[in-house]
Amino acid sequence: MTITVRELAYYPVKGCAGTAVGSARVLGTGLEHDRTFMVVDTADGAFRSQRTHPAMAAIGVEVLAGGAALALSAEGVEPLRLDVDPDGPRREVSMFDRPLGVAADQGDEVAEWFSDALGAPSRLVRVVPGFDRDGWGDTPGKVNFADAHAVLVASTASLDGLNARIADRGDATPIPMDRFRANIVLAGDDEPHFEDRVRRMTLGTVELAHSVRATRCAVPMVDQRTGRRAGPEPIRTLSTYRREPEFKNKVSFGAKNAVVREGVVSVGDAVEVVEWLSR
Repeated sequence: MTITVRELAYYPVKGCAGTAVGSARVLGTGLEHDRTFMVVDTADGAFRSQRTHPAMAAIGVEVLAGGAALALSAEGVEPLRLDVDPDGPRREVSMFDRPLGVAADQGDEVAEWFSDALGAPSRLVRVVPGFDRDGWGDTPGKVNFADAHAVLVASTASLDGLNARIADRGDATPIPMDRFRANIVLAGDDEPHFEDRVRRMTLGTVELAHSVRATRCAVPMVDQRTGRRAGPEPIRTLSTYRREPEFKNKVSFGAKNAVVREGVVSVGDAVEVVEWLSR
């Protein structure tokens, strides 16, 4: 059995649309450019997400000039080109009511742009040089502004299994992979959720190690193309067979990984599983 990399994507602004790529550098904090920016509440610096602002899903973000600029687009507002300022004014930010320290504010123009796009006073911040945040789990690793881990891995087998169960409930509309906002999608093994059992793997010149199963909130019920809620699937069906008692009975889909060797990974690369969790 040959497992390969089927898809790669990074998400420059946490909560906004992702960018599919054929090849990516993988740094200690994940795919290059992944979640290096975050939209925060103007008043208190708390992060904004699709949980409360589903329209974020349809905000397009293009990384330009190797990260020196961003091109932003959204329905109802004029496109904006932003020159990134890694040394912008420092602003205290938080995630899930936990302080993350300071981030670099990207200025008033882009703050007004996001405020208009989301209908809520917002500012855009970037990780500062030297940002150092620990993950947690079996292999904690380091992370930028992702929820808590560097790389989210899912598989086509897991999605196929989920969609088969949804169809058995009488719903003919399959759920696309983009609902789960994975960084790396694997193909080649037909066992749903085999990625849960991968403890270490190499792909391209990168090595990843398991951190924790990816528990899911309301975000997978947001249509990532329109930025509108489209539930109750897939959470309704996942709740019938993917409950995680150790995580307050949340449902899971995919596995979160830490980067233990940086490198380059490309679509089509073979994946070598170095260590499996025994059944």
